[in-house]
Amino acid sequence: MPNQIMIFLLDTLLSLFSLALLLRFYVQWSRVPYYHPFTRFLVAVTDFVVRPARRVIPSWRGLDLSTFVLAWLAQFIILVGINLLGGFGAGSSMFAFALLALVKLASMTLNILLIAIIVQAVLSWINPNTPLAPVLESFTGPVLGPIRRYIPPIANFDLSPIFAFILLQVLMMVVENLQRQIIQMF
Repeated sequence: MPNQIMIFLLDTLLSLFSLALLLRFYVQWSRVPYYHPFTRFLVAVTDFVVRPARRVIPSWRGLDLSTFVLAWLAQFIILVGINLLGGFGAGSSMFAFALLALVKLASMTLNILLIAIIVQAVLSWINPNTPLAPVLESFTGPVLGPIRRYIPPIANFDLSPIFAFILLQVLMMVVENLQRQIIQMF
């Protein structure tokens, strides 16, 4: 029972923190303005660990790699911690955990995109001028833009979120299959 509680707390808290770090990485990558409340929230929540990490992990081509590496590290700690607390021992390969943590980040990225597309579609019907709209557009623009080039709006109805949703679901299946293969390999 105490191990289950520890596993739950470890998974929940570090997953949320990893999500915040990953969102901060994508906010900076998509150039969401720093003064936006969403960006300010992510910076406030993660700055205590990102700032020192930037001294060690440099940025690369405008990408803040320290936030991405910290998100990966949080996922890695979750996997190792669950393995140890679950009583599986330390016999598993650290390389497998490192790969699985990377796959988990890919899965989180796809989930972020999926949720952002759904929220953007709903907000476009309810309140298209919401302050969250530019943030969502910057997140979903790289995915929806190419689809919009090939599938224009029909009677002012944008079908690109539907096709993006299907594409993201297929990619999620590929990521889940990759995760199963890594687990079976090690």
